[in-house]
Amino acid sequence: MKRVNEYHNVISNKDVYKTPPEKKGRFIFNPAFQFYVNLIRILSYSNLLARKNLFDRYSFVKMSELIMDQLERVGIQFEINGMDNLRSFEGPAVFIGNHMSTMETAILPRIVGPVKPLVFVTKEQLNSTLLFGPINSARYPITVGRENAREDLMQVMTQGAERLKDGRSIILFPQRTRSSIFDVKNFNSLGIKLAKRNNVPVVPIALLTDAWANGKFIKDLGKIDTSKKAFLTFGKPIAISGNGAEQHQEVINFITSHLKEWGREDLILD
Repeated sequence: MKRVNEYHNVISNKDVYKTPPEKKGRFIFNPAFQFYVNLIRILSYSNLLARKNLFDRYSFVKMSELIMDQLERVGIQFEINGMDNLRSFEGPAVFIGNHMSTMETAILPRIVGPVKPLVFVTKEQLNSTLLFGPINSARYPITVGRENAREDLMQVMTQGAERLKDGRSIILFPQRTRSSIFDVKNFNSLGIKLAKRNNVPVVPIALLTDAWANGKFIKDLGKIDTSKKAFLTFGKPIAISGNGAEQHQEVINFITSHLKEWGREDLILD
């Protein structure tokens, strides 16, 4: 298994990353068209590797790097903070964040992957999709149906314990679905429960990724808005104590405070 210093172009070896000026807005015509053409090319090759059982942790990180690079090339600027927190503790963790768009699932492997092996909690039907199915299946996802909350809870708890025992961190978005609105009341405490039961910390992630909007007909294929900047901030690892209620509120406060800091208080629904 590759270590962080064996990966190329690691951005998490520093606390802050900002898109270099030389990468800004290098596109010829419609940025969304150019991005999606290249996205399909990247995913097609990654799926080929997955079907040949060659899509390993390194390939996962590389695919994510290529996607983020294409976003920057068409004009999306990134500001990523708090990456020192990824290296501040040993072992796996449960990463919990708001879920705005496809962007975070696409770029988080590049940021977290070289430091911590990771898996996502994903919808069951994602495994059967043409573009993302083989890739998702190859990286040990924890799958939920989103129809029976009790069954989903048991699935996450059972499979989550197995992944954490194997040393894999888990990225979990407690919202029911991707949305630019951060609905505090529907932000459940599943990640807190999982971390508590397995005695691992929680790492909060605040995200502002609506530069890659959700599509009206195909949710993954929305507008690419180069006038918007993408922000991601990782918090310090949080140990769970008691019933976890205080830590759950701490994660919520972390996300809302950063959305306000980024001037997007309008996206918070209390």
